[in-house]
Amino acid sequence: PVRLGGDGLCMAMGEQWCGAGRDAQFLLGMVVSTGIGGGLVLDGAPYDGRTGNAGHVGHVVVAPDGGDPCTCGGHGCVETVASGPSLVRWARRQGWDGTDAKALGDAAKQGDELALKAFGRGARAVAAMIASVGAVCDLDLVVIGGGVAKSGSLLFDPLRAALTDYAGLDFLRGLRVVPAELGGDAGLVGAAALARG
Repeated sequence: PVRLGGDGLCMAMGEQWCGAGRDAQFLLGMVVSTGIGGGLVLDGAPYDGRTGNAGHVGHVVVAPDGGDPCTCGGHGCVETVASGPSLVRWARRQGWDGTDAKALGDAAKQGDELALKAFGRGARAVAAMIASVGAVCDLDLVVIGGGVAKSGSLLFDPLRAALTDYAGLDFLRGLRVVPAELGGDAGLVGAAALARG
């Protein structure tokens, strides 16, 4: 028997089985890195949708009145605001002269105001996306991994603060957002979880 699962779904399954989402029944696992991807666990089971692409949260529109064009052909997707390259692109347009997301994170940790604004802007976009997906799927937990998530409080503090602005429905108020625990192994662990059924 063969079971196929996308990397986002496998990441979510890995974190739900052995990581930060242990035993969560309604979970979004997502990666914020060079792109933004995700996978869903609904009612304790992997949910891959009709084509296997359910949970592809990087293309939730968070800037409906414009925003940068996205590789998907749309505009204003969360990936165009909050992925590592998008944070850097925005900061460079504002006058920052660094090279990549790691340098941007280092600058933010040193208190660089522009770098902090870039992270805050990205975190707010991710919070808007989480509130939307949370409302649609009635989530109880979001687990975030990936390179940008490794910045820790630079992403998570403004994200959690912004989520209180977006997640106003009563049933969303208990929605928790936590860092992933399994790192680069999450997808492998999730693939094993899928294979074992």
